[in-house]
Amino acid sequence: MPRVTRRVPWMFVAVSVATLFAGCREDAPPRSAAPSIPEVTVALPERRTLELSTAQPGRIEAFEHAPLFAKIAGYVDAVRVDIGDVVKKDDVLVRLAVPELLDERHEKEALVVQADAEVRQADSAVAASRAAAETVEARIAEADAGLMRAKADVERWKSEHDRIKELADKGAITRKLEEETLNALRAAGAAVDEAAARSRSTRTAFQEARARIGTAEADKVAAEARHKVARAVLDRVETMLGYTEIRAPFAGTITRRSVDTGHFVQPASGAASTPLLEVARTDTVRIFVDVPELEAARVDVGDPAEVRVQAAGTEVVHAAVTRTSGALLASNHSLRVEIDVPNTDRRLRSGMYATVVIRLEEHAEALVIPASAVVRDGKATFCCVVRDGAVERRPVEVGMRSGGSVEVLSGLDEDAPIVIKQPELLHDGQAVRTVVAP
Repeated sequence: MPRVTRRVPWMFVAVSVATLFAGCREDAPPRSAAPSIPEVTVALPERRTLELSTAQPGRIEAFEHAPLFAKIAGYVDAVRVDIGDVVKKDDVLVRLAVPELLDERHEKEALVVQADAEVRQADSAVAASRAAAETVEARIAEADAGLMRAKADVERWKSEHDRIKELADKGAITRKLEEETLNALRAAGAAVDEAAARSRSTRTAFQEARARIGTAEADKVAAEARHKVARAVLDRVETMLGYTEIRAPFAGTITRRSVDTGHFVQPASGAASTPLLEVARTDTVRIFVDVPELEAARVDVGDPAEVRVQAAGTEVVHAAVTRTSGALLASNHSLRVEIDVPNTDRRLRSGMYATVVIRLEEHAEALVIPASAVVRDGKATFCCVVRDGAVERRPVEVGMRSGGSVEVLSGLDEDAPIVIKQPELLHDGQAVRTVVAP
């Protein structure tokens, strides 16, 4: 098959080349534009009170809460309260029936009466023994007096015998008179011996009487001890009977009831035991707040606090920090803070949640700037001040920071306009145009 050759008209080729060269031709270079001046937002520092606070969730709990258990086993005779009832301190809430304790009390009361009688009997025995000793002591004095009389008679008859004997020796009287005086002297001596024996016997009787006093006093001490034991046993029974009445430990509200009349209850045997009742003191509530570690060092007792309770109609309560744990909790490295709040109308219920704002620090008349205006370069801190259309990096000393505001302690004047947006992008001496922040 013969080869066919296609010819392109010269006119078409020339036009195509011309068009191609026209497309490849560059336009003339533009004239060089002047460099643009950046626009910055500025504001003046302001004098105002700067507050540092922390807002944390809180939990409302009763000021006091007590689960009530039975101390002794018995049958429930009466339940006088139900949940929601407001009770006073020492009100009887539940009464138990324990008849065997009543019988034991009658027995112990009889033993106390018996011990009282024994004490009185011992007192009488002591008094009788002391009276007997006093009687014997009087007889001792009587015996001593008789002995003295007998000795005096001996002396008298001895003198009389000596005188009669001298007269008889001279023959002035008969020997018969001498013998009579001698017999009288002998009789007086015998009377002395009798009186001495009587004195010794009386003194022995006195010693016996004194011993009986000691025995009676010992019996009295023993009787008094038995009386104390009997009284102590009776007091113990009375104490156990006191446990048959379960009373309110403080004024509050019954929050739980798990017992009815006729139930047989026993003493609590462990943490798993169910209380008969639970009572909570709610005229004052505690609000527990856990403050994070970074803010814990600034919390002090007495710091003002604002409590917002949404469940109570977004109620706002002004209070103060009542106490702190003084140490961080190991579980979450936070400081446990407690705030006591009066709750006389009982609108705040145990278990509610609240938002608590604690004012940690307050500086009055502080020079305040936005935190975005502060630039940190290593250890240096500065702000960008605009003077005569140029940036001036000025070192400043900053203090407390609260939210988006920072306190300036030194290095800045009140009338110095500062860059508040992206000052870290500027350099010293840079020309800028300013726009005042709204």
